[in-house]
Amino acid sequence: MALAVAVDPADFARLREHGLFGGIDYGAYLRRTESQLCALRGEGVDVHLRVLEPADFADFCEQHLLAVDDPVARVAYAADPELAGEPFVFRGERLAELLPVLVADHLARVRISIACSVLLMSVGREERPEERLAAVLRYVSEVYLTLGAGAGEGRHLLTLHSVGLLDGEQLAAQADLEVRSGAFTDSGQEGEAFCAVLAAAVAGYGAGELLLYGPVGAGGEREALGWVLVDGRLRSMTALETAAALVAAAMEGPPERSVARAGFPLPLWRAERGGSAGEQGGTAGEAGGAGR
Repeated sequence: MALAVAVDPADFARLREHGLFGGIDYGAYLRRTESQLCALRGEGVDVHLRVLEPADFADFCEQHLLAVDDPVARVAYAADPELAGEPFVFRGERLAELLPVLVADHLARVRISIACSVLLMSVGREERPEERLAAVLRYVSEVYLTLGAGAGEGRHLLTLHSVGLLDGEQLAAQADLEVRSGAFTDSGQEGEAFCAVLAAAVAGYGAGELLLYGPVGAGGEREALGWVLVDGRLRSMTALETAAALVAAAMEGPPERSVARAGFPLPLWRAERGGSAGEQGGTAGEAGGAGR
C-alpha cells in the first residue's frame, strides 16, 4: 500500500485549501496518520510513503482527471512510478523522527532524477554519447573517491553548485562524507545525488564551485577546502579563492564559521586519453590541503 504524507505545516495548509483533511489541524493529522500507519503495519501490510507536494499533486490530479479531495487520488499519486522520488518504506518509526528522513530521501531522489535528465541530454549532443557517458561517470567516480580519501578523519560536508554552459541549468547538491579509521563511509542517496549532479555538471561543461567542509572544531569553526568548476573541469582553488567562495555561500544561506584552505589535487580529465582521469598536477598552493 502507498500513502502520500504532507511533511510540513505549510504544505498541509495549502492542501487543506483544496478540501483535504477536513477541519483538523496539522498536529492532529500527524497523530491520525501515525496511528493508521502503525495499525496497517500491525496487520502485516507493507506501507510505502511519499512526500505529498501540493503543486505536483494538483498537476497529477488535473492530468488524470481526478478530484483533488478524493482519497483515491492520494493513493494513486503515492503509487505512481512516473513521479520523481520513489516511495519510502515505513518500518514503524515515529513520524516526528521519520519525516526529516523522508524529506531528505525525497529531495535526493528528485536531484538524482533532474541531474540524470540533464546528464543524458548533455551527452546526447556528443558524436559518441555512450563513450562520453562512460568517461564522465568514470571521472566523477574517481573524483568522489579521491575526496573521501583526502578528507581526513571525521564527518565532513560536500556542497556543489553549478550552471550549465549550454542550457543554463542550475544544479546543486550536498552530501555528508564520513571517514572513520581511514575508511570512507558511503552517504547513501545524498552521495548518489551529489555524484549525479557532478556528472551532469561535467557533461554540460558547467561552471561553479565544490566545497568540502571539515568537522566542527573545538572553537566551532570548520576547515573548508575549495575547487572551481570551469567548462566541466575541476581545479583546486587557492585559499583566497576558497575564502571568496565561502563569502558567496554565506549570502545564500546560514553562514559557516570556516577557515579557508586550498583544495588538494583531484583527478584531472585527460581528453587525449578518452576522458579518463589522471592525477592533477597542482601548484604548491593548490596542494596545500593535501596530507591533512
